Amino acid sequence: MKPVYLDNNATTRVDPQVVAAMLPYFTEQFGNPSSMHAFGAEVGGAVKRARKQLQSLIGAEFDHEIVFTSGGTESDNAAILSALEAMPERTEMITSAVEHPAILALAAHLEKTRGIKVHIIPVDAKGRLDRDAYRAALSTRVAIVSIMWANNETGTLFPVVELAEEAKAVGALFHTDAVQAVGKIPIDLKSTAIDMLSLSGHKLHGPKGIGALYVRRGVRFRSQIKGGQQERGRRGGTENTPGIVGLGKAAELAEQAMHDEVTRVRGLRDRLEKGLLQRIPNTFVTGDVDNRLPNTCNIACEFIEGEAILLLLNRAGIAASSGSACTSGSLEPSHVLRAMSVPYTAAHGATRFSFSRENNDEDVDRVIEAMPPIIEKLRDLSPFWQGAGEAPAAFKPVYA
Repeated sequence: MKPVYLDNNATTRVDPQVVAAMLPYFTEQFGNPSSMHAFGAEVGGAVKRARKQLQSLIGAEFDHEIVFTSGGTESDNAAILSALEAMPERTEMITSAVEHPAILALAAHLEKTRGIKVHIIPVDAKGRLDRDAYRAALSTRVAIVSIMWANNETGTLFPVVELAEEAKAVGALFHTDAVQAVGKIPIDLKSTAIDMLSLSGHKLHGPKGIGALYVRRGVRFRSQIKGGQQERGRRGGTENTPGIVGLGKAAELAEQAMHDEVTRVRGLRDRLEKGLLQRIPNTFVTGDVDNRLPNTCNIACEFIEGEAILLLLNRAGIAASSGSACTSGSLEPSHVLRAMSVPYTAAHGATRFSFSRENNDEDVDRVIEAMPPIIEKLRDLSPFWQGAGEAPAAFKPVYA
């Protein structure tokens, strides 16, 4: 039986067209893009094309606003460290309680080693940012605000366009980790006040080990990787040409498939949720069901362990996740669900299903058939299941 892959927020399959675009740059077109001879010029042209493909996907005004990196984590780190270095008189930063570890781990490190004051803005039960707390934290002491565009676990979208305008009013730079958003929802950066944006190739059917940081023209940027004048002096090191070409092709394909991602994929996600909620008691969807990515569904099943769910789903040929792949192995509930005050009895049993344009109705049917008996089996073994009440009203979504 064909496996069902529903862990696309962790990583996606590289599109065969992306692989085909990359292959020549491992063999025939092997030149260094910085070289002056014909070998280098040909490869340099391919890098420029990829930059323009990415510019088109995210709506950047200029292609030179794109800086190629090794991925989302490097891009996140570079944005924050550059802002603090460029504005040493400002010693504070703002982020949210539900950011990716690439942001939160760096923020904790900066607080401990450099004395940077970090404002962690809380979220409500739906994962929505506390706007009053955000506005209260803004001041002329803040160098950078870093708020994700979309949460990797729940799919909840943040109002980054409005948040960026508010940051601009106090002279702070605004960065968004858009690793989960790029390629899934329309983005037009030139119409916003967003200064920097991070993205990663392997989240949109591109290769691993390649990403980019958008840096708006005019923003003071301090290179974090020294060694050469590549990327207009913003990141030293010979360019990963095959990866860059692959990212460019993936961006082109993502832009072409955008309508499908927003409509057909959302339909698959919604049908899965409805089917599972109708068949499994004491189960609810986490996050803001009215304002989230079209591909993401995080369902919490009370009184059981998420790891056991994933193990049995895997035996049934279904790949899902209990949260961020970067925190797998932890026995603690997700920091995202804890920040949302999801009850402990439910946070442990949360399962994330994340779709891509490669999924279909058969995948949904397989999960709807497989998951209810898995939950029933695990609850029969749970000492907490007997006498369980209804799911908390604050977290139960409403379906017609």
